[in-house]
This record gives sequence, C-alpha cells and structure tokens, in this order.
Amino acid sequence: MDIAEINYKYNKLMPRPLRTANLFKNVNVKIDEFFGSSPPAVFVGSKLKYPKVNVGILSPTEKVKDAWLYDAEKYWADNDYDIKDVIEFRSNLVNSKFMTGVKSSHKFLDITREIGMGIKDVDVEIKLKKKVSLEINFDRFHSPQGPRAPLLKAKIVDNVKVPKKIDKVVDDTDLKANDALLYLGKNFEEGQLVKLLSLGLLGVKASRKLVPTRWSITAVDDIIGKSIIKKIKECNFINEHRLFFGKFMGNYYLILLIPGPFSFDLFENYLPGSAWNPDWRLKTAHDYEDVFGRKGYAFNTAGGYYATRLAILEYLVGIKRQASALVLRFETPEYWASLGVWVVRNACRKILNVNYESFDDKNKALEKMKEIALNNLRIDVSNLIKDSKLIRNLNEQKRLFSYF
Repeated sequence: MDIAEINYKYNKLMPRPLRTANLFKNVNVKIDEFFGSSPPAVFVGSKLKYPKVNVGILSPTEKVKDAWLYDAEKYWADNDYDIKDVIEFRSNLVNSKFMTGVKSSHKFLDITREIGMGIKDVDVEIKLKKKVSLEINFDRFHSPQGPRAPLLKAKIVDNVKVPKKIDKVVDDTDLKANDALLYLGKNFEEGQLVKLLSLGLLGVKASRKLVPTRWSITAVDDIIGKSIIKKIKECNFINEHRLFFGKFMGNYYLILLIPGPFSFDLFENYLPGSAWNPDWRLKTAHDYEDVFGRKGYAFNTAGGYYATRLAILEYLVGIKRQASALVLRFETPEYWASLGVWVVRNACRKILNVNYESFDDKNKALEKMKEIALNNLRIDVSNLIKDSKLIRNLNEQKRLFSYF
C-alpha cells in the first residue's frame, strides 16, 4: 500500500473539513531510517504508569523547509491558521520515542535535551525499531500527536542553536524551577518553557526530573500567572466594567472585567457536536478562585483554567490595573478537533486585544452579556450568571457606607 492509498483511506474516516487535507505528506512509511528536520520539538508522554514515561523526538522523515512551522502554536494563532492547517502540520511529525523513568539516565536523553534547548530547526538522523504507523491523537492539553514508532538510534547532525539565557539557566543547578521559568518567561514563549521543564532541565539538581508535557503546560501557566497576581495586587482597580466578546477556532468568549480585587470565575460550555461533547445536551464545567487564590487544582476546567487566567492577567498587568474576571467560554461544533490549551490561551489574548464595551454599572454589563450570548450563540446565560460565585459575592458584599 503506497502513501497515496493510505492518505485516501485515512481521509475517508476523518471529518469533512479534513477530507481534502494532505496528511502525512512528509512521512515515509516504507522506511525505518531517515534524515529529518526537527522544529525542534520533543514530547514527554503521560500514559505509562508513573514514574515511567515515553520521551520522543518529533520530526518529519525528511528534511523540510521551515520545519519550525510544524510546532509554532503562537505563530499559528497570530496568523489565524485553522484547525485543518494545524492537523496537517502535526500529522507530519513522527514521534521517535523511547521509554524511561523520570529520574533515570537513558542513552537518548542527552540528545533529546539538546534538541529541546534549541530555538531553530535541527537536522537529525533517526533509526527506528520498526516502521512508522500512521495515526493522529488529540488531547485537551497539547497539540495533536502524529505517527510514532520506537527509537533505535538517534544522532544530531547539525549545530543546535541554544540561546545564552537558556544555557545559563540549565547550567545553574542551584536555581529553583519556578525562578528559572519566571526569568526565561520574559524572553521566551510558553512552548519553549514547557520543553525545558518537561525534559528535567530546570530546578535544583537533586530535584530535576522528567515531567509529562501536559503537566508542564499547566505548571508553566500557573507559575507565571501567580507571579503576575502578586504584581497586580499593587495596582489600582479599573474604573469601569469592560466587556469583551470574540472567537478563535470556533471557541467564543465573553470576558467581563469588574472593578475590584483580582478574582476569577470561569464557565466552560461545550455545545453538542464540539470536540469534547458528542452528546445532544450542552455540558458545562466551572471553577473559581477568590482574592485568596485556589488551594487545589481546577479539576473541572483543568488546563483551560490556567491558560485563560494567564491571558487575562497578562492584559491586566499590561494596563497596570486590577479587576475581577467573569469568563464564559463556548466550545462550538466549529471546534471539531481538540488542539490543546494553547488555543484557549491565545484565543483570550486575541479577544482582549480588540475593542471592548464599557459600562458604569455591573448589572448593565451583565444584561449586555446575556444579549450577546443570545444573539450570537442562541444560548441563555442567565443561569450561568446566577451560578457565578464571583457575581454572588459582589451582590452580597457590603459597602462601607452600609455601616453608617
């Protein structure tokens, strides 16, 4: 069976928007040895019983121009790539994987770590234990994972370009991982930070270990978010209610910023036919934190919680103001394949960069919120607002003049 026939058979099973996609165009299933260009990209899987993990080097099975584009989440968002584009990119990255323990020293770890520290395409020679099997796996946390095969040999045949700041932090075995992430976060995107953390390249030497990529994504969003919260708590409140509305890749957002100390209330709504809701009923997940922050993980909305919160905090620190945030996310059937929480993070960033409506009264802003949801999504959000812990606390909160 040649690659054209595999493409044809695979596309017949895919959703209609993907049936014309050129999947696996840079994956040669006939070989078990190849010379390819890594974006650079690596992956640490979480499906094995911890502390065992699968670690992979991601690359096409041939040298391609602009390989960096295969693993460029922020660039995809900034340039309005669609779901089909992203899946095409990811379907052409072969995950050449090996199994190890999170604290073990595996013969391929040094090569994988060197690739993960790089910021430009790097050429690699790969030999696999068996030929590649074509598949695509989707996940809430990270970008889709394409074909994979067990790794037999790996060799870097190029100079890996490692920025001095990354080199410095990796060499500093006395620097805590949190401090390293905050230091690097001023100059590098989340994807780079996630690679370094997941490969066990950050932190005090005795504490360094491999961290599954999905855990690293949430950790990076959470650590950077908490550092911003400390900064904005010293800022004045915004002087108006700001209501934002917009969409990205079929994800619609209503974001209401309310004058007051930072607190965060998120409702994620999954419409029937969307990526994670095959049911005919609307499904909703909810998580919240007050001015004292969260004591535990946001299990209901998971990684989306920390990605959304980070985008809002970035906006607030950018305007040097503090506010409470009520966020309603609507995952519609337009979002027919889950691409990871980078979609959430960048959707909120894009929406917060456009014009907003301002209100001098909270109730007027909430009424407008209801109107927008009804007109654009045919959804009545009255019950969501009623269930909002943030709104309830604001309604019940006593003002100073009530004591006189």
